[in-house]
Amino acid sequence: MDNDHSTRGFARLPRGVRAAARNLGWLLASRGVLAVLSLVYLGVATRTLGAADFGRFALITGASQAIALLVGFQTWQIVVRYGVDHLNSGDDIGLAALLRACVGLDVLSALVGIGLAILILAVWGGDFGITPDLMRATLLFAVVQLVTIRSTPLGILRLRDRFSLSALADSMTPLVRFVGAGLAFALLPTVEGFLLAWAAAELVTAGAYWIILARTGDLGLLTRRPPADRRLLADNPGLVRFTLSTNTSSTLSLSTKHVPLLLVGGYVGPAAAGAFRLAFQIAQALAKLSQLLARAAFPEIVRAVRSPAAARLPRMLARLFWASSAAALVILAIVAVAGKPILVLVGGHSFSDAGPLLLWLAAAGCVDLATVSFEPVLMAVHRAGTAMVARTAAVIVLLVTTVALLPRMGEVGAGIGVLAGSVAGALLLGAAVIRYARSTRSSPDDQPPRATS
Repeated sequence: MDNDHSTRGFARLPRGVRAAARNLGWLLASRGVLAVLSLVYLGVATRTLGAADFGRFALITGASQAIALLVGFQTWQIVVRYGVDHLNSGDDIGLAALLRACVGLDVLSALVGIGLAILILAVWGGDFGITPDLMRATLLFAVVQLVTIRSTPLGILRLRDRFSLSALADSMTPLVRFVGAGLAFALLPTVEGFLLAWAAAELVTAGAYWIILARTGDLGLLTRRPPADRRLLADNPGLVRFTLSTNTSSTLSLSTKHVPLLLVGGYVGPAAAGAFRLAFQIAQALAKLSQLLARAAFPEIVRAVRSPAAARLPRMLARLFWASSAAALVILAIVAVAGKPILVLVGGHSFSDAGPLLLWLAAAGCVDLATVSFEPVLMAVHRAGTAMVARTAAVIVLLVTTVALLPRMGEVGAGIGVLAGSVAGALLLGAAVIRYARSTRSSPDDQPPRATS
């Protein structure tokens, strides 16, 4: 009887909320055990390498991921944003052209990133503690990070509402890292050994995405050449501006995720960078729900904006906000009570002093979780420019605060800077979403207002 009551209660929720919850359920289904595995392989790496070498390892992986974000275009957002229109109209030819363009963009960004990685290692590699014997392994990892293209297939699976399959592919990363960390510990307990394990995880995950795409039949769209009379830009109005906006957003994202780590490594040293990385990884693991919720909700937000009943979107967003805020408070309470024991459990007693740093970083992650639906809304209603301005201001706040506090507070100052940037971004994005929601309510006939950047 209780199950029937729960089912009826779920059915009474608006369709968009139900669909986002179902998508989130598939994403979370693969995360419980995998979250534990991530803490295990992270603990193996920190205890095997020690503070200084783990710091070097963190700087290498962080720099490689930063380069990937710098040159990447988040093509999964392009696929979802414009693919919905082609899917609704039954335009397979237009969808095929869009997907081929996204793959081409991924390949181009990978090539540019490889050149940039070579340049950065040649000029600044020594400043980050990357010794000459590590250069080859570092370059190899950076190349693997860049060529393992999976953003477009990820977008295709989300466009088709195949979140269970994308969750399956994503689960390969922690699984292979877990196995690879064990092999590195036993056979090659060095920075190079763990870099090989992490590179293998990237390769297997990307391979899983493409294999799934082939089995679902969607790979055929990428091999279909559109007629010569079809024009990509005409079929997808605003594509160039949206594409540049996603690149800018990913570039700003690297400022919040990787630049503080690089600043700590360059200013304080590899050991401090290792402590920052460990605390950041744990905070991100606890607040991973924000990224999952954004991925689950984005397709439904796009559909809601396109529907005639777009005026109902504010109610959907309010429910998402209160749900994510409640989850954020729970996570922050867990960190406040058990943060230091978790650090010691994962990294050993050498990281026990990083408790305050973990709390600052977890607070930043919880702010991002509470406001996770804000940016997808602005992207869906063609106000990517507004989101970009908000993110730019947040990054400026982060960098200014971090640079000001690093000399006096070390890596804790960087943690405070990350929180300051998150709060600034949340306030600005929230103001923009509220303004859009009010304009939606005042639009005649429940039609969405004309979107502008």
